[in-house]
Amino acid sequence: MQLYITLFLATSLAAVGLVLTQHKHGHWSLDTAFGVQNHHTTPIPRIGGVAVMVGLLLGWFWASAPVRGVLGPMLLAAVPAFAFGLAEDVTKRVGVVARLLATMFSGFAAWYLTGVAMQDTGFAPLDRLLEFLPVAVVFTAFAVGGVANAVNIIDGFNGLAVGAVSIMLAALGLIAANFGDVAVAGTCFLLVSCTLGFGVVNWPLGKIFLGDGGAYLLGFLLAWLAVLLPMRHPQMNAWATVLVCAYPVIEVFYSVRRRRHREGHHPGQADKVHLHHLVHRRVVCQLFPGLSPELKNSLTSPVCWIFVAAPCVWAFAFAENTPMLIMGFGIAFVGYALLYSRLSQFRWCIRPATLALGVKRL
Repeated sequence: MQLYITLFLATSLAAVGLVLTQHKHGHWSLDTAFGVQNHHTTPIPRIGGVAVMVGLLLGWFWASAPVRGVLGPMLLAAVPAFAFGLAEDVTKRVGVVARLLATMFSGFAAWYLTGVAMQDTGFAPLDRLLEFLPVAVVFTAFAVGGVANAVNIIDGFNGLAVGAVSIMLAALGLIAANFGDVAVAGTCFLLVSCTLGFGVVNWPLGKIFLGDGGAYLLGFLLAWLAVLLPMRHPQMNAWATVLVCAYPVIEVFYSVRRRRHREGHHPGQADKVHLHHLVHRRVVCQLFPGLSPELKNSLTSPVCWIFVAAPCVWAFAFAENTPMLIMGFGIAFVGYALLYSRLSQFRWCIRPATLALGVKRL
């Protein structure tokens, strides 16, 4: 516990340091108030990933040998994802494809360093393909890159991504502890400590943003632990970790589908029609019209954290029950679809044409 408190404070201090020194690095680190997805009114530093990385490196240095054995290769493999994300934070010139490939390369690097690849998904036809190692490695890299980018997509309001990742990591840690895996559980809780340490500076006042570097870093680490845990424990079904990550995974699916249906848009183009944007406009702004824009921004995240936590609780409760895990993911998917329809069209409907109709009205 002492280590977790220390890392929480260290990461917080690193984040505060970046805020206090923004007059020195602000010419390249500040995020302006102008942009498709921006909800802040003043320029804010968007290099919070640096503070998170500082906390993680200190955590690796101070952690026990089992935790260092898990965390060390993860941090080394995370370098491409973090570096390309941070480069985008600083230059605003790194494309979506380049960042996706960087996160996928981090997944490949993690396999190279650990020898672990996803070869047991609980879906027999796919598992037969994954018996061929090159296919398993490519599939693992793609899945890891997808989850890392999903975390970046949900990073839209103060504390949203930080809180969501903390909840998902805590769920993975509790599942690992339930299986007696001290190393993975300790790694998860160490990551939660660093993430929450940054979170107290990011939420509710939004003094610093996670940025692409921080989102890709935490997204990759979350994704790799979601791959690693079921591979270390064959009795655990991979659907459990998929369900833990349900919120960002479903958000990506809907984002790609929505953008494909919107005229003049492509899947990699940013917009303001994610579920968290709808929650902000149709729930928070309606319920609290008198609050300042900053408080409305911050109140959006706790509402969305509920959608993150519910699948995590289900995954923890049924980690070894495949039918229940699949049912849980189905419920999460349908629940998301119903809520999205309600917020976008003011009706409960999940017909195939619903999404296309909804985005035309927004």
